[in-house]
Amino acid sequence: MMENLHKLLILAVAMTGISTASFAQTDVKTATVTASATIITPITITKTQDLNFGNVVSTTAGGTVVLSPAGVRTEAGVQLPAATGTVTAASFTVTGQDGYAYAVTLPTTAYSITTGTGSATEVMSLTAFTSNTTGTLTGGTQTLNVGATLNVVANQNAGTYIGATPFNVSVNYN
Repeated sequence: MMENLHKLLILAVAMTGISTASFAQTDVKTATVTASATIITPITITKTQDLNFGNVVSTTAGGTVVLSPAGVRTEAGVQLPAATGTVTAASFTVTGQDGYAYAVTLPTTAYSITTGTGSATEVMSLTAFTSNTTGTLTGGTQTLNVGATLNVVANQNAGTYIGATPFNVSVNYN
């Protein structure tokens, strides 16, 4: 009888294992996916023209000359003579992916231009840089113009003032 009980117990354990296995899901579902990437044209900026305020006459009070991105000068406290000299906003060509928007980063600190040497060096500063766009590239290209404010001190010495190093104008996709 013990032997029968032992066989019955083995049979019960075996049946439990079979019934447990029969409830396991064997119908595996699979989905597929593909990957992709689009490489766009890198954005670039190339200078086409330097910033030039033209001829300015200093006064005993000093003042400013605002040069707009359109190349229009407005004076306050200084004089703009009839012989204007070369007046140009800085100009750049921006190229990249057609239809993409970009942001412009301009100098946020004063930029110095100087004339003379040694102890005879004279300095003026440019501030409040502005641009004509934070645009969208139409046809993959756009002209970017930059203006600024020239700060002239009282009785500024005559001379041609030039920056010792260039200032940066940067563009980046939004």
